Amino acid sequence: MTDDESILVKGAAAKPAAQAWHAEEVKAEGKAAVTGAGAPAPPAPEGASASAPDGTGDGELARLTDDIITALKTVYDPEIPADIYELGLIYKIDIGDNRAVAVEMTLTTPNCPSAQELTLMVENAVASVPGVGEVKVDIVWEPPWDPSRMSDEARAVLNMW
Repeated sequence: MTDDESILVKGAAAKPAAQAWHAEEVKAEGKAAVTGAGAPAPPAPEGASASAPDGTGDGELARLTDDIITALKTVYDPEIPADIYELGLIYKIDIGDNRAVAVEMTLTTPNCPSAQELTLMVENAVASVPGVGEVKVDIVWEPPWDPSRMSDEARAVLNMW
């Protein structure tokens, strides 16, 4: 799965309206949603640079988003040799005005013995990204995870073609 297929970016770094996805559609299709604070900024006056209310421009929010996803790709379930992002366990990443990051994720099963450990690993990975403020990780169960949420990369690693 490519980053364009897997994420939704709202706010200061919004994609053109024709490319935008609604979070519900993204989740329904098994893709992570990434949202920034607020609605897309109106066009900046000539000679001014476009930025979010906190001064974060489109490029900075995009960089932060990419860095968060890269950090999430370093987190592996101890029982599965694929990272949690490619497994489709990350449902939503929300970057607030103050650069606080809220992550909604799920687990492959409600009985996952690594649930507490994975939550802490995700929190630490996201918090290690320069520029990120407070990090909050929530485990959600809707929609339930299933193997169709995995990327082609994860399928290849797990030999699930």
